Amino acid sequence: MNDVPTPDDERLKRWRLVLGGESADGTGVTLKGSEARMDAALEKLYGGDQGDGRPRSGRRGAGLGDSAPTVARWLGDIRAYFPSSVVQVMQKDAIERLNLTRLLLEPEMLDAVEPDVHLVGTLLSLNKVMPERARESARAVVRTVVEDLERRLAQRTRSAVSGALDRASRTLRPRRPADIDWHRTIRANLRHYLPEHGTVVPERLIGYGRRDQAVKRDVVLCVDQSGSMAASVVYAGVFGAVLASMRSLRTSLVVFDTAVVDLTDQLHDPVELLFGTQLGGGTDINRALAYCQGLVTRPRDTIMVLISDLYEGGVRAEMLQRVAALTAAGVQVIVLLALSDEGAPAYDRENAAALAALGVPAFACTPDLFPDLMAAAVQRRDLKEWSERNLT
Repeated sequence: MNDVPTPDDERLKRWRLVLGGESADGTGVTLKGSEARMDAALEKLYGGDQGDGRPRSGRRGAGLGDSAPTVARWLGDIRAYFPSSVVQVMQKDAIERLNLTRLLLEPEMLDAVEPDVHLVGTLLSLNKVMPERARESARAVVRTVVEDLERRLAQRTRSAVSGALDRASRTLRPRRPADIDWHRTIRANLRHYLPEHGTVVPERLIGYGRRDQAVKRDVVLCVDQSGSMAASVVYAGVFGAVLASMRSLRTSLVVFDTAVVDLTDQLHDPVELLFGTQLGGGTDINRALAYCQGLVTRPRDTIMVLISDLYEGGVRAEMLQRVAALTAAGVQVIVLLALSDEGAPAYDRENAAALAALGVPAFACTPDLFPDLMAAAVQRRDLKEWSERNLT
């Protein structure tokens, strides 16, 4: 008799893991060994209730209990049975469905978790109530995630923005053929077109400026630290640190809820910067923009990035007037509804439409596309066109 599992057997086992067993699943499959242990780990998280505390009819549900050691063992199990991407989803679900935020204050829990952006956001929200014995473990988790993001995003950001800065600087004496901006050169010399030869004879060349150490752009990151923006705060902190390391940029980072905190002096250490945030609370975008407006000394060389879901708890009319004044002065204003991999969250559509009417489109941006977005802003390209081309 052949005991080698067929594709149909594997498919039924997967359905059995998804449906959770009992007679109602209809698969007739009995799990053994590691598959049974995977099923037990899934059952503890998803088998007990509907996520709102109410038991599901006909289903058992052991749950994870109210014990840090029990949860730590469960975390070890799921890391053994599932890939990292699945582990991160299950951790996030466990925190939300089973209200495990209190247990994250335990060092043994923090040592067992798989570090990711969502976990960092949760830890930052617990920062002010975290006992000292858990603080070092929390910092280690945050540092692991920050270092991973920097490895993934830093070089691409520096390359994209530096290239855009060089191309935005023009010269009439390009030193090398590679420095010639051929599109601008041809447009500037069309009157020298020779029909008999089908060519343009350039009287003057237009090229890209060479790199220098002068500050060419001021960047102001204005970040909403309300609870729904947790992942965006993490990514903004990392990008802020990367941009601050570039000599051709002067970078400021401001976070806000109903109060405004300038964290620019902590950009050299993104971990300390993130622990300087306080996730949660209300939102006063107008107050934050008023503070950032005071940082602008060179409007036409300033890029201001507002990262917010636009739910304004302050004075809406003044907020819109402030954005209009900034753009009229020449500031390149960008509004990101989110800087994360999850797409646009719930946001105030009325405020987004009002900003679009001012020529400031609001859209969500993934971290992988943020370097290209900043490059487009440096070159003062049409950001509505950029978002439609890259984010649809």
